[in-house]
Order: sequence, then structure tokens, then C-alpha cells
Amino acid sequence: MRSPGSIRIMRCDTRRGATRRRRRILCGLLLAAATAAPLLCALPAAAVEPPSRAEAILFTADTLSYDQERRVIKANGNVEAVQGDRTLKADEITYDETRDLLIATGNVSLTEPSGEVIFASQAEITGDLKSGVIEDLRLILTDGTRAAAASGRRTGGTETELTRTVYSPCDLCAEEPTRPPLWQIKAAKVRHDQNEKIVEFSDAWMEVGGVPVFYLPYFYQPDPTVKRKTGLLVPTFGNSSDFGLVAEIPVFIALSPQADLTLTPWFTTKEGALLEAQYRRELSRGEMKFDGSLTRDSTQKTRGHLFGEARYDIDERWRSGLDIERTLDRTYLRRYGFSDQQTLTSRLYGEAFGRTDYFVANSYVFQGLKSDDDNDTIPFVAPKLDYYHFGDVDAVGGRTDVHLDLAVLTRTDGTDTRRASARAGWTLPLLGPIGDLYTLSATLWGDAYHVNDLERDGSDNRYTGFSGRLFPQLAGEWRLPFARAGETSQQIIEPIVQGVLAPTFGNPSRIPNEDSEDMEFDTTNLFALNRFAGLDQVEEGPRFSYGLSWSYFGADGERASVFSGQSYRFFEDAAIPTASGLSGNFSDVVTAVDLAPNKYLDLLYRNRIDVGEAAARRHELGAVLGSELLRVGASYVRFDEENDDGTDFEGREELGFSLSSQLNRYWRTRIAGVRDLKGGGAQRDLGIRLTYEDECFLFTFGYKRTDIEDRDIEPSDIFYVRLGFKTLGTVGGGLRQRDGG
Repeated sequence: MRSPGSIRIMRCDTRRGATRRRRRILCGLLLAAATAAPLLCALPAAAVEPPSRAEAILFTADTLSYDQERRVIKANGNVEAVQGDRTLKADEITYDETRDLLIATGNVSLTEPSGEVIFASQAEITGDLKSGVIEDLRLILTDGTRAAAASGRRTGGTETELTRTVYSPCDLCAEEPTRPPLWQIKAAKVRHDQNEKIVEFSDAWMEVGGVPVFYLPYFYQPDPTVKRKTGLLVPTFGNSSDFGLVAEIPVFIALSPQADLTLTPWFTTKEGALLEAQYRRELSRGEMKFDGSLTRDSTQKTRGHLFGEARYDIDERWRSGLDIERTLDRTYLRRYGFSDQQTLTSRLYGEAFGRTDYFVANSYVFQGLKSDDDNDTIPFVAPKLDYYHFGDVDAVGGRTDVHLDLAVLTRTDGTDTRRASARAGWTLPLLGPIGDLYTLSATLWGDAYHVNDLERDGSDNRYTGFSGRLFPQLAGEWRLPFARAGETSQQIIEPIVQGVLAPTFGNPSRIPNEDSEDMEFDTTNLFALNRFAGLDQVEEGPRFSYGLSWSYFGADGERASVFSGQSYRFFEDAAIPTASGLSGNFSDVVTAVDLAPNKYLDLLYRNRIDVGEAAARRHELGAVLGSELLRVGASYVRFDEENDDGTDFEGREELGFSLSSQLNRYWRTRIAGVRDLKGGGAQRDLGIRLTYEDECFLFTFGYKRTDIEDRDIEPSDIFYVRLGFKTLGTVGGGLRQRDGG
């Protein structure tokens, strides 16, 4: 029976590349220790291997000696002591077996299982490397944060207590390493409990640039290993011309490893208090997140909102979900900065995915927030069933697609609609003798309706009953790409022609128009078989469309493309809005230009021109010019007025601009705004932001002006300052930070 003491705590290890002579000395000492092992059997086991240490200590060093009488091991030169998953390194280590104590001197470092590293000039540590006293200590946490202390005490491998401590995540200046970091915290005592995963500071003060700025008798924060922990988050403070002084004080509550709740009370000097809440939860096969708020404002009106979403994967094929968007009044979301949406959509759904098919069952509830929205006339949609099938290639190279739809729309005031639709199509691509491409297609659309109280022809002549249609179409498309390849570039010119045969009926007055009131005509749907947004309206009559595209591709990534096209209709379609650009025989000409000649310029331009009247109906321009040092962005949008077809759209013309610059490694700035050119040239939005950011600190100063008047929403000015301290959080702010400033 061998002793459980000295032999097990040593091993011959030459991994450090020691000289052959040193390896002989080390192995010789181990052999001597092994020879002495039988003499140790007579000693009590506790004196040789204390019960506090379950695993042996493994030493490597340039030289090693063992004093059998005193039971002391001395190791010198590149010493490494390993016990379990902890490693102690030093220039010299003395291990007293009787006291189970390691004394390490010179370039001492202790690596913890969590990844933390403790540096010191001298340390006295127990044999399990879990407890001890350390002098002139420096600590690097797992996220790179540094701390230094005059002395420290380690207990049980889980608790570290430091005295006269300096803590900072900031890097030291390479040119002047003795200069104080950008910010640091000094404390009389710091305690790090790895079991509780917290770092406590007592008698602490913060210094910025070496100058004390504020004092805290006590505070604590989670250690770097913690992602979620109950406690106060950093509050924010700001000022708004609409709400006055604003304070937000968030409280984070970790309900379980899978769920948490954040409560954020707001306090304002003009509108009273508000409570904001966010709940999040991870499910075994999904997740959910809900945001809401509630307040009673200065007029004693109760206001609030609830947004949320939930997803659950039933199996690999089926998924269900819920989306909620509701508010108690129409201006609350925009005034308090939660959302700029004008229509809220809530949805409950289930869907299934297949290799060639897709099915979804939806139910919708809408809430209109515009001043002229009548929610009694906005339908509740349930159920809304859609099935899509995309067939494999058949024997002749064609492919079949099917869309089945069932929808039920119910209103408190107005028409109730029930619709069943079936749309089937077959498409065959062909290659011509000169490289031209043909696409032939045939479609058959069938729709059945039942309506209650349908208003027809804009009169009081209302209809209740059944109606339907059967609408076939044949289409053919021809393309002939001409390609020219150079040494460093490639160009492609491609004319496109499409012809469609369709009957001149399809939109009888007994069929309601629930989902096709808007029609956007541009280059993206020039060759679509139905340019209406939904299923209720179809394009009647034969027509053909034509266009020409040119593309350029360079070897260094430069590109350019131009496309222009038009459509011709043999018979006018009364269902098409006059302002859409598709009414009459000849449509408007639509054009799109995409230009990126180098990495410093990206431009996209689209327009719609009424050739008959030589008038531009629509312009859209977006451009970005420059590099990170100075980047300029511009956007211009103009839509014509639409005062026919029952619409009341006054048109739109606005100019957007942005100027941003990465001034240097740390500083950047941005100016952005939107100017309403149609409304007298008023500046609608303007934002200015200046930001400094380095590895440990974030500073942002900004100003935002919004000129919007809508019921109780008035023009507002917001000034904000944000300060972000790595590992501590963000302070400062201003109302509606979520808008981006």
C-alpha cells in the first residue's frame, strides 16, 4: 500500500522545453521521492494529504527539490502548479504539505475555471488553489475588464475581497500608460462572489480623466458571466417641450431562466406618471414577447397600448403564432414615441410548410388611427385560409401552380363578405433557335362571393346575395438577351415583349372590392398578369407590354442598369383607377435606373411619365455619395395629386437629406432631415447627433425637431445626452430615444 501524499502531487513533465540537465535533476528528485515513499506510510494520511484537497497537485518547473523531513517542496523557474481546473504560475513556489499551503513569489498568476486571471507579486494559497491572501493584486475578468488592489483575500475559490481597489474596463494609453484611464472606479473595498455572481463596491467613487465626479457609499453589479439578473437598470433623464422633465427608472426581474419582466415607471412634470412593461419568455419550441404601457394623463384620460408576438413550432411542418397591436386611443403611440404606425394589425395564425406547398390560416383585427378612420367600417377577417402549391417540372418541361383562398370579412357597420377563390396556372419556358427565351402560360381563375348590404356604383342601390366569375388568361413572353463581354466588364441588352389574352369581363358590380383598392404601377409589376394588389379585382381585356433593359457589370464590382417599359391595352378597363398610370390605351412609361460606378456612389431612380400629356406623375430618387470620412445621402419623392376614383390624396413632394462623417476613430456625427416641398417648404423633421465611442465609453449629444400637428400631437423639440459606461450601463437620454434622434 503506497502513501497518498508526496508521490501523487508531483510528476515529471518536460513540456516547457527545459534543458536536458534540468530534466535529469527533476526526474532524479522524483525518483528520490519515490524511494522515500514507504517511509511515509507510517505517518497519518491527513498529515500527508489534507482532506480539503481531493485531487493531487501537479508541478512542472525548471528545478524541483523535496525536503522529506519538513515535507516541503520547492520549485523554481517557470513554475506551474495545476490542481483540477485551476492553474498557478510563478517564478518560485514553496509547498508545505503539512499545512497544505502554497507560497508563490514573482510574476504570480492564477487562472480560474471561469477564465478570470489574477496577477500578483506574492500569494499564499491553499493546496486546492481556492483560498489565500494575495499582495499587490491585479485582476482581468472574462470580458477584459481590469481591476487592481493593494491586497486581496480569496476564500473557497468563489469569493474574492479586495482592498483599496481601482476598477476600469478602459484600455490604458499606449503612449502614456501611467496616465489615468478615461474613467475608473475606486473603492475602499470590492467583493466578488462567484456563487451569487455579483461584484459589490463599498465607499466607491468614479473618476473621469483622473478627476472624481461622484461618490456612492455602496452599489453592486452582476459579474461578467451574468446575462440576466434581477435589479435596477440605469435610469434615464431628459427634457421634452411636450412633456417637460422626464425620468425613466427601469427595474429588471428575472422570473426564471426562461422568462423575465422589465417594469419602467416614467415620471413627467407635465403629463404625470406612466408605467411601461415588457415580458419575454422562451418556450421549448418557441418564444413570446409582449410590450405595453398605461397612464392617466393631465386631462385624467386613461391611455395605453399593448404590442406582442408569440411563435410556437408544433413540429417540423406546423407553426402557430400570435401578433397583437392595440392602443386605447389614436394619438397615444405617436405622442409618447412608441410607434408611428397609422394602422394596427393583430393576427392569430397557423401555418404549414411542405416541399412544394404552403398553407396558412389567419384571422385579423385592424385598428385605424387616422382622424378620419371609422373602425366600425373596418372589417374583422376570420378565417382567412390560403393554400399554395408549386408543382414539379412535368414531362414537357412545364410547371403548375395553384392558389386556393377562403376569406370571411365581417363589419359592425357596412358590407359583410365571404369569398372562395381558386387560381390555377401552368407555365412552360422554352429556348428559341437564336438564344431567345419564351415563356408560355395559361391561367384559370374562379371566384365565388356572398355579400350582405353591398353598395354598388356609388349609389344607394345595395345588393345582398351570391355572385361569381370565371376568368381565363393566356400569356406569352419573349426575351432576347444580347451579351457583350470585354476584358474587365460585361454588358447585357435585353428587349422584352409580353402579350396577354383575357376576356373583357371580370369585375361585375356584384363583386366587392375589399383588397384591391390601391394599385402601384412601376417596373416591378409591368409584366404581372394582375397588377391589382389583391384578388377581388382582375385586369380585363387583351394587352401587351414591352420594355428594354441594359445592364453593365465591372470586374471591380461596379454596376449599372437601366430599364424602361410601357403597356398597351386594346380596351379601356373601368376598374383601373385613372391616377394609377394604367388607364386608357397606352399606360404611362415607367423607368428605373440603378447606378453604382464605384464604392463611393450608389444611386437609384424611378419615375412614371404620362407620355400623352408629357407630364411626370411620379419621381423617386435615392442617392448615397462618399466614404466613411464624409457621406452624403439624399432622397426625393413626388407623387401627383389623386382627386378622382373616390380618393382624396393631395399628392406628396418631399426632400430628405443626410450628412454623416466618421471624423476619426472615436468621433462621428450625423445630420438628417425631411423637408415638405409641397406644404410651403416647411422642415418636417430635423435631427443632429454627435457621438464619441471607444472600448469603454459612449457619449451622444443630439437634438431632434418634429413639426407634426395632429389632434393632441404638437411640434416638439427634444434635447438629449446619452452616456454609456461599459459594464455599468447607459445614463442620460431624453424622451423618445427609441426614435433614434
